[in-house]
Formats: sequence, C-alpha cells, structure tokens
Amino acid sequence: MVNSFIYLSAAVIAVPLSKALGLGAIIGYLAAGIVIGPWGLALVANVEDILHFAEFGVVLMLFLVGLELDPKRLWSMRRPIFGWGGAQVLGCAAALAGLAMLSGVPWRVALVAALGLALSSTAIALQVMGERNLMPTSSGRSAFAILLFQDVAAIPILALLPLLATGVAGEVPGGQVNHGLEAARIVGVIAAIVLGGRLLLRPLLRWIARSRTPEIFTAASLLLVVGIAGLMQQVGLSMALGAFLAGVLLAESEYRRALETDIEPFKGLLLGLFFIAVGMSIDFGVLLASPLQMAAIVAGFLGLKILVIHALAWQMDVPFQDRPVFTLLLAQGGEFAFVVFQAAAGARVFSPEMASLLIGAVAVSMLLSPLLLVAVDKWLLPRYASRRQVVLDEIS
Repeated sequence: MVNSFIYLSAAVIAVPLSKALGLGAIIGYLAAGIVIGPWGLALVANVEDILHFAEFGVVLMLFLVGLELDPKRLWSMRRPIFGWGGAQVLGCAAALAGLAMLSGVPWRVALVAALGLALSSTAIALQVMGERNLMPTSSGRSAFAILLFQDVAAIPILALLPLLATGVAGEVPGGQVNHGLEAARIVGVIAAIVLGGRLLLRPLLRWIARSRTPEIFTAASLLLVVGIAGLMQQVGLSMALGAFLAGVLLAESEYRRALETDIEPFKGLLLGLFFIAVGMSIDFGVLLASPLQMAAIVAGFLGLKILVIHALAWQMDVPFQDRPVFTLLLAQGGEFAFVVFQAAAGARVFSPEMASLLIGAVAVSMLLSPLLLVAVDKWLLPRYASRRQVVLDEIS
C-alpha cells in the first residue's frame, strides 16, 4: 500500500510538471522513477520485480493496437513488416557489431550486444505515436511495422544465445536444447491461439456479456490478455506479440469497443508504472564508475542507429519533414534488450559487468529519446518548415 502511494504521488507531481514545461509525459514518469529509486530518495527498493510487473502495460498497449487492425489489414502490411523491419534490425545490428569489433570487442559479445541494441522501445515509440496521432499516417504505420518485426525478431535472438555460449555450440549451461522440439512448440502455441481465437473467443465473450455484469466482462478481458500473453511467454515468445495477436483476432468482433473501454485505464496506469520502473532501474553506480565508457556506448549506438534509420527512412519514402521524428522513434534501446543482456550473462556470452553496462546504456537512451524529440520539435522541425516554405516560394 505504501509503495502504491509513492508511485501515484510521484506520477501525479512529476507528469503534470513535465507537461507544463513542454517535455511530455514520458520524461515526467522517467524523472519520477529516478527521484524515488535507489539513486534518488531510495523510497522503493525492489526495482526488478516492479519492472517485470509493469511490462504488462506494454502488453495491454499491444492488445489495444491489435484491436485496431483486422487480419486483412495486417496481411497487407506483410511486406513493410518483414522487408523494412528486417532491413532495420539487420542494418543496425551489422553497423553496431562492426563498430564494436573494430574497437576490439570479441565477435560473440559484439554480435549479441548489437542485436540487443538494434531493437527499439515499443513502449516509448507507441506512446509518442499516440500522443502525436501518428498511427493513421504513413510514417506511423511504417514505424509500427518495424516495431512489429522487432517483436518477432526477439525469438531467434534468444534462440541464438545458447549457440554462442561458452562451450560446445548448442550446449546450454544445465542441459541440451532440442531446437526442433522448441520450434514445434512455438508453432503449436501460435496455431492454438489463432484457431482458439477464431472458434472460441467470440462465443465466450458473447456468453459472458449475457450476464450483464460489467465487472465480470472487464475481468474476462484482462484474463484473455493475461492468458494469451502467459502462453506465449511459456514457449519463449514475446508476451506483447501474443497480446497483439489476440487483439487482431478480435478486431472484427462486435465487442471490440467494449474491450477497448475496459482495457484502456489499466493500460495507461501500468504503462506509466513501466516508465517509472525504467527510471528507477538506471544504475548510476555503473554510470559513475565508467562515465566515459557509458557515454561512448550511448553516443555510439544512438548515433549509428540514427544514421541507419534515417537512411532507411529515405529509402522508404518517409516524408522529408517526418524523418527526424521517425528516426528518433526507433533510435533508443528497447525494453527487450534488458532480457537479452541478462540472458546473455546467464549463458556466459559476456560478463555480468558488461550486461550491467549495456542495460544502463539502454536505460539512459530511453531517458534521452523523449528529450531529443523535444529538441527536434523546438529547433529542427521549425527549420524544416521554413526551408520548405522557401522552396515553395521559389517554385511559385
């Protein structure tokens, strides 16, 4: 109860203040987390548990996004998802791994670090797109397609870790992994979700709706998302991807609006808690112990990702004035990197100290991303607009 009071108080104070200063809600949440976390007032200690719980906010957000996309629309996006999404992940990973190896980093460490850093924060990107109403735009849809591919890419990245672990390829500390069996389990779970969603979900919701008990329908909505997300997690898939799939299956349902209304308040609160937890998780001890190394990692991976994504935006014909925001939406590290680097340390691909340094760099990049977007809004976009007006005046 005390912790709940602390989180709510921090959010109620920090977020309105941040928005009043023109910095946006995300910076307010992150700042609140820093203040109440271990390196601030130390009001809350169990940061990792809170971060895992708050990730459910990201899951609910992907479920709501899925509700807006019926299967036909999703199928029409297959080329940007796998084409541009694959280009972003592979392009960023290749550039980052190349830079790391040139700096003397062993290739195994460089590859895993690059793949983890190539991913973006779905939570930050979708929150920013929602605030700016970018989802209906071509730029927003392109960014969303790339984010969706990143969730899919999480599966092979995690599967790759045992192959890179110290020892015989394919050997995991603690036992052997049958990759064929794992693949069969994954396909089986996805098939079960799709078939179950088409055959059972609508009749089940219809039956629950007949009870005319709103709180039971709300409970059923949450149970649906939790159940499918949990199933996906059991086979090593992204919970957010499972929730998105559930949303797509219900996009044409007559209960779509009711589901949105029930889930939205929980999504907002848990997403806010997620950003607070990210702020709390920034390890300033690592930052202060190796400030130059941390600064080099953050500047290096942000700079390279910005260059690669901006070049990709040009290839994708993203409108000129939208490219800065599109680039920064995808430039920061993502929440999935926390999982990759912790798993890599467990598989002895690299040391726990290296994992802490990389996790700290990702958290710092998530803090910097909204600040960079504010800077773009205040200084870069007005110049783009004035330059475009000059060109139009010359043409006319």
